Amino acid sequence: MITRWDPFSEMNRLQDQLFGRRAVEPPEFRPAVDIHEDDAGFTLHVEVPGMKAEDFDVDVEKNVLTIRGERKLAKEGDEEGYRRVERFYGSFSRSFSLPETVDADAIEAKLADGVLELRVPKREAPAAKKIAIQS
Repeated sequence: MITRWDPFSEMNRLQDQLFGRRAVEPPEFRPAVDIHEDDAGFTLHVEVPGMKAEDFDVDVEKNVLTIRGERKLAKEGDEEGYRRVERFYGSFSRSFSLPETVDADAIEAKLADGVLELRVPKREAPAAKKIAIQS
C-alpha cells in the first residue's frame, strides 16, 4: 500500500517527541513553589513576580490547599509593537494535600517582592491522657 508523505505531520510528530507537546502551543504558566517544613509547620514560597494580592484566590477544602491566580499581560502601549514576549502570562492553579496535623484555620499569606508566602502551622499535639484503672 502506498501512502502519501505529509512533511507537516512528520514535523509535528518529531516536535511532540522532542518537546513533549506541540512547539506552537504557548507554554503553560506554572509558578515555581518551594515547600519547607519545620517543627512549627510548613512554609510555601510561590514565585509570582509582577502579581498583586488581588490576583490570587487561596482556599482550603478537605485538607487540600489550592492557590489560583492570573498574571495579565501589562498593557504598556501598543501590543502590536512587541517583537518578543518571554514572560509567562495566564491563569494557573496549584493544589497541595495537607497532612491532618496542620491547623487549616490558622493559615497566613503575605505577598512581598514577587513571592507569595503561605505559612501553614501545625496543630499542637494533644497531651497524653492518663486513664485510671479501676479494681
